[in-house]
Amino acid sequence: MSASTSHHPLAFAFGVLGNITSFIVFLAPLPTFWRVYKKKSTEGFQSVPYVFALFTATIWIYYAFLKSNEILLITINSFGCVIETIYIAIYLTYATKQARVSTLRLLFLVNFGGFCLILLLAHFLSQGPTRVAVLGWVCVTFSVSVFAAPLSVMKMVIHTKSVEFMPFNLSFFLTLSAVMWLSYGLLLKDLYVANIFASLN
Repeated sequence: MSASTSHHPLAFAFGVLGNITSFIVFLAPLPTFWRVYKKKSTEGFQSVPYVFALFTATIWIYYAFLKSNEILLITINSFGCVIETIYIAIYLTYATKQARVSTLRLLFLVNFGGFCLILLLAHFLSQGPTRVAVLGWVCVTFSVSVFAAPLSVMKMVIHTKSVEFMPFNLSFFLTLSAVMWLSYGLLLKDLYVANIFASLN
């Protein structure tokens, strides 16, 4: 179990900074979705990063509830669930029929099927510290997928010769957020939170 942040004021500080930087990361796609709303078109970009971001936020909440004193993980991931749901709803509203069907299929497969499978496996095949360890590695694996998911827009960047859909600010705050959570995880000896950053380097 992770030590209380109340006994680690520096960890609490990094956790708050992690919340702030992650909040900025979650809001980074707002200009894109505003453009989607104005043009009534998704312009061919993919929903994959948002589907996996929603899934990852959900399993981090589950992980945090299995541990004690993880309110900072719960707060930011709860916000993540809300904002990613809004993004996906906007995407579904303005996507082509084919993209809409693909997104709904992915949502069902990952966010419903995947999450239910993890719940069942965690509940019936493991318990206590083992359950936390298994879920921790699941969280790390899918967190890495969220950081890697923006690479799905590389084709569009190359085709349009524009980095509009892969802005520097997003990359910067992704890295800064990872550093904050690395520090938070190390100070609380929560290697699963810390490994989010380690896995990316």
